[in-house]
Amino acid sequence: MIIKIDPDIIKCYFEDESGLRGGTAVEALCPENEKDVIDIMRDSSDRNNPLTISGGGTGVTGARIPFGGSILATDSLNKIIGIDEKNLTATLQPGVRLSELQKELSGKGLAYLPDPTEPNAFLGGTISTNASGAKGLKYGSTRNYIKRLKIALSSGVILDIKRGTYYVKKRETFSLKAGNKDIKIKIPGYSMPGIKTAAGYYVKDKTDLIDIFIGHEGTLGFFMEADVALGKKPEAVMSFFNFFRDEKNALDFVRDARAKKPLSLEYMDSYSLALLRKKYSAIPNEAKAMVYFEQDYEKKSEAALIDLWTGLLEKHNALMDKSYFADSEKERENLKEFRHALPEMINEIVKKNKLPKVGTDIAVPEKAFPEMFRFYREKLSSSKIDHLIFGHIGESHMHVNMLPKTEEEFSQSRSVYMAFVKKAVSLGGTVSAEHGIGKLKHAYLEAMYGKKAIEEMAMLKKSLDPACILGLDNIFPKTLLV
Repeated sequence: MIIKIDPDIIKCYFEDESGLRGGTAVEALCPENEKDVIDIMRDSSDRNNPLTISGGGTGVTGARIPFGGSILATDSLNKIIGIDEKNLTATLQPGVRLSELQKELSGKGLAYLPDPTEPNAFLGGTISTNASGAKGLKYGSTRNYIKRLKIALSSGVILDIKRGTYYVKKRETFSLKAGNKDIKIKIPGYSMPGIKTAAGYYVKDKTDLIDIFIGHEGTLGFFMEADVALGKKPEAVMSFFNFFRDEKNALDFVRDARAKKPLSLEYMDSYSLALLRKKYSAIPNEAKAMVYFEQDYEKKSEAALIDLWTGLLEKHNALMDKSYFADSEKERENLKEFRHALPEMINEIVKKNKLPKVGTDIAVPEKAFPEMFRFYREKLSSSKIDHLIFGHIGESHMHVNMLPKTEEEFSQSRSVYMAFVKKAVSLGGTVSAEHGIGKLKHAYLEAMYGKKAIEEMAMLKKSLDPACILGLDNIFPKTLLV
């Protein structure tokens, strides 16, 4: 085990992409094997010492930032244990970076299909938030690809759960024997929206036990290993960056494009493009919206697909002569760089303003999306706060980023956010579709589910973490654990 106590060394664990400040811890514990993890868990439980599990630092909700106690880091548990090419699975430790996994798989003609957006994310972190990305439109979120989890509980007990082995029902106490211990898990009874979500513990009428741990945000246990499902790498992929003269044309195109089932379908509004023009002068000045999408295909169907998409773009008045098309890996990577530059430029503004961005992670059912999008525009227009909208429009999942310049604007942004939350919930949506709740979005989760449901989440946590030491203040306030 590696123990880090130098404040200058462990301070790197006190930040992620959320902008949350003020983290503290006495040490960072870096286990190198299962025994180390068990020893850390048992010792911390005995001493009632809080443990905050730390991934790659790419999260945006402050979940990995500790406020007291110790850090349980996954850095040293970073092995690709095995890849089964025949059965299309891989066994991985939690500290494996997605970029390393995809590189290893690519050479074998394979891919990890959910492909969450941040390549530097650790696998464990993506499981902890049920992460997804641009390809979620076709492949869905992380949950769909987790076949087995080996989990260390705070008691030091190891659970090794394969999908399809145990099922639990709402409002029941599920008994599970692990080693020589009987664990009784109290299952909540709240109802979840019928869309992708990363808001609170996953509970449905018949829930696979493994799914309760996917999206737990480091509050229920520590992932030792995961078996993930793989897929064949597509024979070819084409990418389109398409600019539109007005937002209505772009949204109408998206409506029709969904039916064609592309690999991904992403959106940027006029404010996003205005920011990007500072770095990419080739973005046409008349463009008021951009839709990026990818299509996987077999080479024999390439010409027909290009004709299909070109026809649809022309129908909706895309700026065809100023848009971009790529069908080689190198060209596609260049377009991806353009797409990924936006969050980086937003972070630069946040640093300059010295105030956190207020960014949503809301998704709604497809039929409710036009109403939700109109509501975004109405509230943002009247607020006068700098903002931009981009994200996974194919899944009706947009990131509204408000960039306050003053404390007054910051407070106003939080109020606008809550208005968005209430509207989305009324439409059957979720307050977090891919990033989780962390330490920053407690109020939004309660607005979605109600106080009783949040108390049920706390009850579930206490049944698996009776010492109440893991991931305190993630998902809900630690005061509910008293």
